[in-house]
Amino acid sequence: MMMRAAIAIVIMAVMIAAASPASAAADPALSAAQLIEIAVEMNPQIKAMRAQWMAAVHSIRQNYAPADPIFSFLNVDSPKNPFVGATDQSFAVSQSLQFPGEALLQADQSRRTAEIARLTYEAALRDLRAQVETTYYQSLLDDALGQVNQEMIASLTQVLKVTQVAYSANQVTQTDFISAEFDLTNQQLVQDQQQVARANDRTTLNQLIYRRPDEALNLDETLKLEPLTAPLDELVERATQMRQEILATALTEKNNATALTLAKMEYLPNYTIGYEFDHFLVSSAGPTATALQDHSLFFSLSVPIFFWIKQREDVTRANYDLDAARDNAALIRSQTAASVTTLYRTAQISYRSATVYHETLIPLSRQDFQVALVAYQSGKIDFVTLVGALQRAFNARIGYLRAINQFLATEIALEQAIGGPVSK
Repeated sequence: MMMRAAIAIVIMAVMIAAASPASAAADPALSAAQLIEIAVEMNPQIKAMRAQWMAAVHSIRQNYAPADPIFSFLNVDSPKNPFVGATDQSFAVSQSLQFPGEALLQADQSRRTAEIARLTYEAALRDLRAQVETTYYQSLLDDALGQVNQEMIASLTQVLKVTQVAYSANQVTQTDFISAEFDLTNQQLVQDQQQVARANDRTTLNQLIYRRPDEALNLDETLKLEPLTAPLDELVERATQMRQEILATALTEKNNATALTLAKMEYLPNYTIGYEFDHFLVSSAGPTATALQDHSLFFSLSVPIFFWIKQREDVTRANYDLDAARDNAALIRSQTAASVTTLYRTAQISYRSATVYHETLIPLSRQDFQVALVAYQSGKIDFVTLVGALQRAFNARIGYLRAINQFLATEIALEQAIGGPVSK
């Protein structure tokens, strides 16, 4: 019985281990596109911006509704107190109305305001995508820099062994050995700093996708580098048509033009219409001895007699607001064109630099280091020359990675400046 019980316990333990998350496959590697999807779904800022957009949408229809009507009741001419023994009871209803056309213009303003809120939401989405992509590529860069640092440490270890052998054989001075040991220790410190940078990249990504700062994050390290083929003039033109800030300032300009029209309409009177019903409880108070009820209709207009300190100032202010909106629209169009131009040039030179590093400088630097290592062992070059060759090989790898990262970061910034993807 004890043997059977032991066997059952073992079988149960194996089943539990098989069903546990630890035995499950590792989390799939996340690409930049997948990280963006998670961020858009989970990021609180995006949710808040969308809620603001929806709030603006639901502020449109109420502009068509007039002010609430006012109902009033009067208990008139009570000899003792206001509640009993009244001579007349009066019932009235009144409705205040704007001058015809004002509500339509105000609804147009609210509709454009809602559209501006939508564009602001889309700009927040665009900026979030850019943040996620930039941090994603920075994380890949730091991972690659860590690998290059490891290779550099391996090379410096090799150099240290070579100098140690040469020093033991009295072929070089102790300075070479000490310098090699110093360089190796310093590079190991750089590796520690690189690990911290890598961890911080993961933390930033987790914050953008609204997860715990230290939550494990497996990233897809596949990079696809494609040159910019679209001409600069086409990208500038596309930016003027697509960038959310340009579209929003155009709508703001229209809203200010409508505000100017509404300010001028303040010279036109608003009006109130109403109806009143009187029930006379004392016959002597009625219109006639037999008629104890009467009906009244009233109509009133606002008279803008203080236009010189109110309406006229509103019109002047609205004119200045419209001028400011036009200047802001012109400014952002100019800034966008300049930003697209500079980013385009930077992206082009970064791509060219990455190509030159990959195809020419890195192969040459590797060959240079191998030749220098052999030459140092045979006593043909000194230690400084050897270290210089190794440093050139290291700098070429680093320069290549940084050129790729700069190209990708500039391309992302270019998409931000355009307001959409670089390629159609």
